Amino acid sequence: MRKRICVLFLWLLCTVTLTGCNLSEKTDLSENIDLKNTKTQKVELVVWGSEEDKELMNQIIKSFQINYQGQADFQISFEVQGESQCKDVLIGSLEEGADVFTFADDQLNALAAAGALDPIKNADEIRNRNLSNTVEAATINNQLYAYPLTADNGYFLYYNKQYITEKQAKTLDGILKAAAAKGKLFTMDWSSGWYVYSFFGNTGLQVGLNEDGITNYCSWNQKDGDIRGVDVAHAMLEIAKNPGFASCTDEEFLKGVKNGSVIAGISGVWNSVAIEKAWKKNVGAIKLPTYTCNGLQIQMASFSGCKLIGVNAYSKHPEWASLLAEWITNEENQQLRFKMRGQGPSNIVVADSAEINQSPAIAALLEQSEFSQLQRVGSKFWDPVSKFAESMALGNPSGQNIQKQLDEMVEGVTAR
Repeated sequence: MRKRICVLFLWLLCTVTLTGCNLSEKTDLSENIDLKNTKTQKVELVVWGSEEDKELMNQIIKSFQINYQGQADFQISFEVQGESQCKDVLIGSLEEGADVFTFADDQLNALAAAGALDPIKNADEIRNRNLSNTVEAATINNQLYAYPLTADNGYFLYYNKQYITEKQAKTLDGILKAAAAKGKLFTMDWSSGWYVYSFFGNTGLQVGLNEDGITNYCSWNQKDGDIRGVDVAHAMLEIAKNPGFASCTDEEFLKGVKNGSVIAGISGVWNSVAIEKAWKKNVGAIKLPTYTCNGLQIQMASFSGCKLIGVNAYSKHPEWASLLAEWITNEENQQLRFKMRGQGPSNIVVADSAEINQSPAIAALLEQSEFSQLQRVGSKFWDPVSKFAESMALGNPSGQNIQKQLDEMVEGVTAR
């Protein structure tokens, strides 16, 4: 009898113990988080992002801490770090870098090669939530290395409907004619290879990364075919001498929009709020126009890209850092990002929302996407292209042979 009571007592004890274990596993945390001592675990995380994102990111961080309150002792801080310089700063000291950071997608290869990023564990879930081009931008050799955040790092045409008709806006010839007739300007930044790609991208002339992921190939000086390098150069010279054109930086373009001297220009969604404020109901935004090259109308191309969120492979709290990165890029917070910053979402649901479809800038970017390609060029691309384009913008003041200038540009772009 005593033996039976003893066995029964042990069975009850085991049952209570197992039930307690099951209760402790019922938590909001990802299965990847170690639940041991989570209530007393101190989690310090640093998040990097742009100055303009400060208010938004702090709001997102606060909501993350509220959602997971009681599961760790969080100390999460936001630090300003420009997205374009993120790679260089992070690689300079990985162990001292941020746990979670925002960066432009063209930095992905270098960050992964430096060991700053590990493949994402729940990659299929992230892929299914985001637009395919943003997933492609975050992928290397079929491995997802970052979380897509935006799908708006591209450019298109803004025009003032008060001065330019919808028909005129479809061709660069029409835009320049309207601008010159009214003593106004169409602007584009020819000091930046990012924008200059527009003239070469749909001509059959090629540029891109070699398999080493560092050096470039380029045929912009090609001497045969329907469109040759010199044809593009002469087209640029014709545009440059038009009184309705000016090569301006993005800042100068926006200044001209505000003071009324600029009635059309090529830019991106980051200027949409300021342009809408200046032009009000007269804001027009569409894909890039065609331009005349060797007697043909060529659709202007564009580089496209997106912003990504990375998790430092050297983070002391990789599971929490990954969970925070996923939180920053979730559907709700991409909606919030569009509301507060006007940035185009990578999330499929948000991208298809009525709010997004009513945004002229985002609609124009999506329209241009058919004629865009991911920016995948090495660092040697930028300076030679800028030097060549600035010469064209000034009307080739040196008088140097155009083909020779093209050859020198390509030599610089493809240098090892």
